[in-house]
Parts: sequence; C-alpha cells; structure tokens
Amino acid sequence: MSTKRNHHDYFEKAAMYDLLAMYYKYIDPSTHMMYYQKHLKYMHKAIQSYRTDMMPGNNMGGAQPARVRVLHAAPGAGNVDIYVNGNRILRDFPFKESSNYLSLPAGKYQIDIYPAGNMVSTVISKKVTVEGGRFYTLAAIGQPDKHLRLLAYEDEPRVPAGETKVRFIHLSPDAPAVDIAVKNRDVIFPNVSYKQATNYLGLSPMTVDLEARVAGTNNVALSLPGVQLRPNEVYTIVAVGLLSGEPELETIVLRG
Repeated sequence: MSTKRNHHDYFEKAAMYDLLAMYYKYIDPSTHMMYYQKHLKYMHKAIQSYRTDMMPGNNMGGAQPARVRVLHAAPGAGNVDIYVNGNRILRDFPFKESSNYLSLPAGKYQIDIYPAGNMVSTVISKKVTVEGGRFYTLAAIGQPDKHLRLLAYEDEPRVPAGETKVRFIHLSPDAPAVDIAVKNRDVIFPNVSYKQATNYLGLSPMTVDLEARVAGTNNVALSLPGVQLRPNEVYTIVAVGLLSGEPELETIVLRG
C-alpha cells in the first residue's frame, strides 16, 4: 500500500472515530473517551505517515515538506474546528491560540473552518498553496458580523547563531495603523496597517519595553513592556482583539 493511500485511510479512520466520540459524548463518557483516543491515534498515524513520506528517498527527489501552523485571531468568532482536505486537524480551537507546525507535502489544500462542533456551515473556506521547505502561519482574522478570512504569512524561523529576530503583524480589525517603537524612543516598525506583516528585524538579544503608537503620532494605543528577545530565537508579535470592544486589544508572541 502506498504512503499516499495510508494518509487517506488514516484520516478516514480518524474522522470515523471522531464522529463516534461526538455521538457518545453525553451518552456514555467512557465510550466517548475510548473513541476519542482512537481518533487521536489515527490522526497521529496520518501525520507520521506524511513525515515518513517526506524523508529523503521516500518522495520525489527528497523534497522537503511545508510547515504550516494556524493562528485564531478572529475576535468574537468563538472556538472553531479546522479541517484540511476534509480531515479535521484542530478541534475546539480558541481565540488567540496558535497550533504547532504541521508538516504537509507541497501543493494545494482546502482549508475549512467551522464553529466548534457544528459542520452545518463554514465560517471560512479557502484554498491554500504551500511550497516545500517553507514555513507558514495561516491566520483566521476578521469579525463574524463583518468578513472573516484566512491569510497566509510566510515565516522565517532561522536566525544566525547568537542573534535574535522579531517582526510585527497587525490583526486587530478596528485598530488604526500603528508605529511600533521602543518606549519613549525611536520607531522600529512604522505605519503598520491592519493585515500587514513587517519584515523581520535582526537584533542583539535583549529585554525591551515596546509600545504601539497611532501611526505618525505619539499617542500610545498599547504598551508592550518587558518583551524578551532571547538568543537563537525568532519572534512574531501579533496585535489581536479590539480597540473598542471585547475581547480587548492585546498582543501575543509567537516563536518563529
């Protein structure tokens, strides 16, 4: 049996056990847990099968897989279930959460996002193309009463030895463009608008107080005290939430 066929079979079994687990969730908790463990087992097998297939000598020319993670940055959207090519990879995924990187062969994928536990209608549905050897963050953004969408950002998780890198992504749908600056000092990322990601900035490792100012002014929209930038690490600072409303505006820090 080909590894591609293995992928398909493992995902199908994982989906079947997931449906059984959902059915027994409130009827018989012990049976629910048994099927849920089987679901996790076959999801793990599917992912391992992808990784094995991507090892040198096991695929076309030993091409490297793409690495893809998901960020839930859509305030008010609630927890979601995320599917890749019809197979659920994340369950009950909450706002501000970032997944681990998943290895996927280069190619096109159908990404469907549903409200958690409800497959009646997607909140986001998009085709995404990923290239081998590249790293991506797929960010779910927007507000449910307006326009939810999925954006892909390419990550650069490598850094010269002993150095550090940082970038900023603006994902607050009602916040104006901002300047990211060292507190009471110079701007390091000017005029970053909604949905925009800056380039990475290489720095010496440090702990620094940053602030997000309304672009072109000294008005501080958000303080970012004590940002730790350690050696041999790469960071993405992401603005999420709402300037006027709940959940409130804040930043989260991702590795890579």
